[in-house]
Amino acid sequence: MNWRGLLVSVRNAAEAADALAGGAAIVDVKEPLAGPLGAASAAEIGAIAREVGEARPWTFACGELEDGVDAIVARVGGAVDALAGGAVAPAAFKVGLAGMAGRPWRDALAAIRGRVPGGVAHAAVAYADWQRAAAPPPAEVIKAAHALGCGVLLIDTFDKQSAGLLGTAPEREIAGWVARAHHHGLAVALAGRVALAEIPAVMALGADVVALRSAVCSNGRHGPVDRRLVADAVAIASAGALQQ
Repeated sequence: MNWRGLLVSVRNAAEAADALAGGAAIVDVKEPLAGPLGAASAAEIGAIAREVGEARPWTFACGELEDGVDAIVARVGGAVDALAGGAVAPAAFKVGLAGMAGRPWRDALAAIRGRVPGGVAHAAVAYADWQRAAAPPPAEVIKAAHALGCGVLLIDTFDKQSAGLLGTAPEREIAGWVARAHHHGLAVALAGRVALAEIPAVMALGADVVALRSAVCSNGRHGPVDRRLVADAVAIASAGALQQ
């Protein structure tokens, strides 16, 4: 997959339709009420996959690794089992590392990789506010992602009530993480309450993908995706040559 463009996170098929209508390049599935990488139900994932069809690649969140290897594997398997009616398989699944600092998270991720259905890729996740999340630092996640054969890295924020990505870590530090990931052959998605006006600045950090939810929802993160806001975001990103 060519990881490039604007990613919009959705919670149901109606939001997926609006993300597509607005021009999102990638559709991501998650349940924002369940955390930064909250897992949607298998039924919801299946409905969204059928709505997206072959129009765009799609990804999905599986929660936090702290939930346990068995729980993550079951969520991935449940999502794959829900792809009836000719739905296209996901481009990748994501697992957060909150609470895993000082624990054998690399072994757990390797165990998951060995148990998920074949062909389902793993997108590594690093939290910019890794200390607040009690997660391993991004540099360690990048190194592990390369060793595990992940093709893409998501840098996100764990605490959605605090500052967004650009207010969480210095831009020079974020750019350094991106450069290190690129050096290891990883595409990079940047997320974390990125506002529409911040898209050019996030792109300038070297992002291959800019991931949004709050900025393209009516009434914030927990409101519905608005296709007009998605279109606005796509126009801003296009002006910055993100979609080239």
